[in-house]
Amino acid sequence: MRARRRLVTAVGAMGATALLLAGCSQDPGEAPAQGGPTGGKAKTTLTVGVFGAFGLQEAGLYDEYMAQNPGVRIEQTSIERNENYYPQLLTHLGTGSGLADIQAVEVNNIAEVTATQAEKLVDLAKAPGVDKGAYLPWKWAQGTAKNGATVALGTDIGPQGICYRKDLFAAAGLPTDRAAVGALWAGDWNKYLETGKAYKAKAGAGKAFVDSASGVMAAVTGSSAERFYDARGKVAYKTNPAVRGAFDLAASFAVEGLSAKLQQFTPAWDQGFSNGNFATVSCPAWMLGYIQDKAGPAGKDKWDVAQAPKPSNWGGSFLVVPKAGKKAEEAAKLAAWLTAPAQQAKLFEKRGSFPSASAAYSLPAVSGAKHAYFGGAPIGEIFARAAEGVPVTVIGPKDLVIAQNLADIGMLQVDQKGRTPQEGWDAAVKAIDNALEQ
Repeated sequence: MRARRRLVTAVGAMGATALLLAGCSQDPGEAPAQGGPTGGKAKTTLTVGVFGAFGLQEAGLYDEYMAQNPGVRIEQTSIERNENYYPQLLTHLGTGSGLADIQAVEVNNIAEVTATQAEKLVDLAKAPGVDKGAYLPWKWAQGTAKNGATVALGTDIGPQGICYRKDLFAAAGLPTDRAAVGALWAGDWNKYLETGKAYKAKAGAGKAFVDSASGVMAAVTGSSAERFYDARGKVAYKTNPAVRGAFDLAASFAVEGLSAKLQQFTPAWDQGFSNGNFATVSCPAWMLGYIQDKAGPAGKDKWDVAQAPKPSNWGGSFLVVPKAGKKAEEAAKLAAWLTAPAQQAKLFEKRGSFPSASAAYSLPAVSGAKHAYFGGAPIGEIFARAAEGVPVTVIGPKDLVIAQNLADIGMLQVDQKGRTPQEGWDAAVKAIDNALEQ
């Protein structure tokens, strides 16, 4: 499943799109998925290479495009995991062969793609129908190279809220209305920590406030404009106060006994949703379906979602068109159509992938979206507000390496092994520096 793939790959430490619906992807050895309403021989065949159950095919967008353009046939191939897909993409870009007409790129790889492969990709800002103003500025910036060419158009994003258990909040004497809950920590992640302390004072044993310290750290770093790299593109995580501040704040959840000490995307974490082992979790839009799946029918109306302390993003992908393709012009038209606001709204409605095109937020499929499992929460409104507040974030080529080690080497030692925050930080720095030297 695409969401699970992205969670494990892009987040393993920090963290895809939606699990509102589950989908199976193809093995590279299978025949490509094909479709078309006419059944006749198409004049133009366009290929799309993706990782996991990316959602475009599953949402019926290919079939819709082919119905509108009977001279076009679309074939998709998918590799299950991005860590297998992405190296192949780089190899094919390097040789100029073996490429699909359109290729997907995960957000954690976009900085390397725009920095090192831009000359090999079509400037999609010039594709018919593409309107820069229809997209979130920070998402558009992520797909734009230093030469000014926008070589990647965003598909989805992962704006974050805070999902919480209303029954556990009530038992601890905290408000349960989502607006009142959001007001508890509005504007400051430290208020989230203070709310956790108030919760712990009355919640009783065995009912942690957060799922994991690493989850908190991912959310906090996701709300910073500069994280692991500075504006010049230099590694700066060790000297950036935003990163160390996020690490120390998240570690405080462990030190204060507010964490369930779980590692995200493990069986124990999954069980924690159904067992009610924790009261809150930082949740991007795509995680709502994951929570519903793991908490099961018994969790319906117990879970709700409120605004996060600050706008933050976790996840997202892009489409690029290699210049080496013989049908680059037609491919650019398709890429532009697939990422247009109307199609992004349909993808959200059918797959839960939140649009990166802000022009989609006023469309009924987004603006009127409510989630029955989460007490009818107006998820379109909540996540659109979060998305519009996310800063333009500097993403470096080794963001994932840094994030994984901060979480799995550093924070996990604090959360699960009782190491001090300084010991956890030092261990993470050593691991990161070793990894960056390789």
